[in-house]
Amino acid sequence: MGAHSVPEALQVLAQEEVDLIISDYRMPGLTGLEFLSLLAREGYDIPLIMLTGYASIEHAVASIKAGAIDYITKPIRPEQLKLAVDQALEFVRLRKENEVLRREVMEFRNERQIIGESHALRRIQQTVAMAAPTRATVLLQGESGTGKELFAWAIHDQSERRDKAFIKLNCAALPEGLVESALFGHEKGAFTGAIRRVEGAFERAHRGTLLLDEISEMRLDLQAKLLRVLQEQEFERVGGTSSIRVDVRIIATTNRDLAAESAAGKFRQDLYFRLSVIPLIVPPLRDRREDVPILAYRFAMRTSQEIGKQFLGITPEALGLLQQYSWPGNVRELQHTVERAVILSPEPMLGPHAFDPHRAGLAIPMGERGIVPAPAGNGGSHGSGSAPRVILNSLNVHEAERVLIQQALDATDQNRTRAAELLGMSVRTLRNKLNAPEDDVEE
Repeated sequence: MGAHSVPEALQVLAQEEVDLIISDYRMPGLTGLEFLSLLAREGYDIPLIMLTGYASIEHAVASIKAGAIDYITKPIRPEQLKLAVDQALEFVRLRKENEVLRREVMEFRNERQIIGESHALRRIQQTVAMAAPTRATVLLQGESGTGKELFAWAIHDQSERRDKAFIKLNCAALPEGLVESALFGHEKGAFTGAIRRVEGAFERAHRGTLLLDEISEMRLDLQAKLLRVLQEQEFERVGGTSSIRVDVRIIATTNRDLAAESAAGKFRQDLYFRLSVIPLIVPPLRDRREDVPILAYRFAMRTSQEIGKQFLGITPEALGLLQQYSWPGNVRELQHTVERAVILSPEPMLGPHAFDPHRAGLAIPMGERGIVPAPAGNGGSHGSGSAPRVILNSLNVHEAERVLIQQALDATDQNRTRAAELLGMSVRTLRNKLNAPEDDVEE
């Protein structure tokens, strides 16, 4: 589409989506340079090719500095213009592609975002921020489910290696005979089944970060080899004879007390000292209960979006219940609990009943009794008391309902309001069921 003046061009831009502008250097009213300046002020980020009848270095430099993507002198040859347009449109395509990729990367990094505002969390995040720009090894210790891998990612993302590889190796998940090959790679024919040369984790993490997950599970003989690599930054592939130098930042995680393990001879003490240049203890969720509400909302919103289900919120009573629980499985347990509640709850607003696995009809392993409040003043252990468990000897729905109602009334000293809350129904529904004739119930 064409425009004979700058005002007319601005009208077109306001109404149409334009990928490329071809503008004359000299126009009525405004010059091409002034047009470029006006586009920038109005917020239009559109590539522009400048045309001019004055072939001078000054014009070319001024146009490019002002933001033009190309500069063509008159008389214009069709093939020259076509080439300039093709190149400019390719630039537009690549820029849009990069913007999409950048958004995807940011969304991916947001998934790795550490959620919470507790003092315990802020303290470790401050240490992460100070440690990340260095190449010092970091040892992350904490219970299973606390999110140690998220902190490892945070260290990588805040370092100068953020655009390089982040390689994770779970030392506990690999078969014992393959750990060395997974770490250092192997040459073709190094062992039965080695049909080609394979690069190990250290090579793939060159100039990036290598996360050694559950490092305490590594064999003692491999610990010695790992120590050598950490000290000398070089190794040999399994079956190889030449040394390979790498630049790798090491982060290790463990759910054990590695100092105690090394003192007991179960882990090399020299490797422990080498790994724990910066030791970080990731706090369990019971020590950061104030983070439970925001975590629960994050998990609920993500799950509802994934399954296309409406989510309106979590009631204060339910949040209070979640905060009282001791969460032995930490953040991972909370995540699974909230996901289950969103999937199984018929209501978009999650109340206390949404977090009762028994009420949802789930099979709970022995010893697990759902979410129950932790004893007052003791955030680190399970309460000994819990809601009474109901054993049904009949599969008849009406019989089961009668037993459950009676159990709820007994547990609440015949308080119908509290019993209805336990049963996940309204008081009116409970009253109707209690007042229903016996014959109607049987039907």
